[in-house]
Amino acid sequence: MIIQLKKETKPQEIKDFIKYLENKGYQIKDASSQDLTLLGVIGDTSKLDIGNILSFSIVEEAHRIATPFKQVSRSFHPLDTVVEVKGIKIGGNNPLFIIGGPCSVETCDLLKETAIFVKESGAKGLRGGAYKPRTSPYAFQGLGTIGVEYLNTVSNEVGIITVSEIMSSDKIPEFEKNIDIFQVGARNMQNYELLKALGKTKAPILLKRGFSNTIEEWLMSAEYIIASGNPNVILCERGIRTFETYTRNTLDISVIPLIKKLTHLPIIIDPSHATGKRDLVEAVSLASIAAGCDGLIIEVHPHPEVAYSDGAQTINYDSFKTLMKKATKIAKVIGRGV
Repeated sequence: MIIQLKKETKPQEIKDFIKYLENKGYQIKDASSQDLTLLGVIGDTSKLDIGNILSFSIVEEAHRIATPFKQVSRSFHPLDTVVEVKGIKIGGNNPLFIIGGPCSVETCDLLKETAIFVKESGAKGLRGGAYKPRTSPYAFQGLGTIGVEYLNTVSNEVGIITVSEIMSSDKIPEFEKNIDIFQVGARNMQNYELLKALGKTKAPILLKRGFSNTIEEWLMSAEYIIASGNPNVILCERGIRTFETYTRNTLDISVIPLIKKLTHLPIIIDPSHATGKRDLVEAVSLASIAAGCDGLIIEVHPHPEVAYSDGAQTINYDSFKTLMKKATKIAKVIGRGV
């Protein structure tokens, strides 16, 4: 339930009203802005009489929220959430947040070279997997702790934000020391114990949609993180599994405006996993920007054909540079920078 209080309501009156609701067993979330005083009532509000709430002289309006993802809902939080990382703002009407880098961390020198290149091309984030969940147990599983340390070293030397996938809650202390944005991969989207543990941190979480999950299931996973105390969630659409075989996954561009309507969270698109083919990455990236996404996460490698993983969907330096030039033009047309 969302309760809007009158503008002239005094601070003590607000405190007393919140105390009244808390005594009834509800959790209260302050979703106020500069112009509105909004309180979110979290819990089973089916027994909470709206008429009784409206009888309070300080109450302007009261509405029930139909969606199960209450704290993620735009009804609960009308203004866009902006996640700030090292002074860079993600979401709202801020410049697009572009992330580039290899699927897997390979060597420190190669990672640094790629970081320098993507930053000079206009990207503000460096991606790289240190722990790699792979379908085959015989495929490259990542460098582990060494890869995490490489990301930290390169971040400090180049001055770029790092993004890497976290597989389990026991890795949180390691990531808190070394990684700027924690990525929850598609396979872990419904790992609720991990989500709750990440909710107890303040780290920005890049939450990928599972390849067979509905939008509601995805948003409920975001709800787990926020309800556990961490509001710094960035959604990431990477395509879903359908009957189509010409692409690795199917990216539904309509998810971008839909997420903007349903939620207040930023959304980033992963065109590499969405298509699985490097020659489709540019077109899908530009279409996503035009549709209103808040950023892109793209697999980039100097020599994709010898990359340790996902070479077929990874673009080279020249392709990334060309993509960034076009992305800048599209972003300018829709009133956003890169």
